Amino acid sequence: MARKGGEGERGRGRRGEQSDRPRERDEAELVEKLVAINRVAKVVKGGKRFGFAAIVVVGDGKGKVGYGTGKAREVPEAIRKATEYAKRAMVRVPLREGRTLHHDVHGHFGAGHVVLRTAEPGTGIIAGGPMRAIFESLGIQDIVAKSTGTSNPHNMIKATFDAFTRMSSPRNVAAKRGKKIGDIVGRRETEQATTA
Repeated sequence: MARKGGEGERGRGRRGEQSDRPRERDEAELVEKLVAINRVAKVVKGGKRFGFAAIVVVGDGKGKVGYGTGKAREVPEAIRKATEYAKRAMVRVPLREGRTLHHDVHGHFGAGHVVLRTAEPGTGIIAGGPMRAIFESLGIQDIVAKSTGTSNPHNMIKATFDAFTRMSSPRNVAAKRGKKIGDIVGRRETEQATTA
């Protein structure tokens, strides 16, 4: 009886180790950026009860990024909750040459409006506040971004992610049109040559 339990435990431990190793490796590679912390107050009988709300951006530096919010009575717990949520809500963004976006794009959420533009190599990240944290976590090296709406970090982040949903790569466009990727990319290069 004890022998069976021992084997079961040993087997479970072995399986658990195998599943934990890749997860630890993935989490070690993730870039976490704390965007904002806000102190919130709940008025109760006898005074105010203070808590904290945190916004965190998480990315792998290779085209995946997510954001999350968390509330708690203590700052570290709020950050932990936000980080966990961000890891679960990661999205993949198609990148050109692994350094910039494929095309210019607009995004909006509520009063937040953002414009994201592709940039030449060596431009760097020209963006402010929450958008910079998103691009650094995403692994973008060259981009020009402008927020033309509210400076509220919640709306700016959501507007930026709205812009990401409007992104399309040459592979997606080629699949929709039933053409080859070379036709789409070749056409873009000839258009740039004629406009220059």
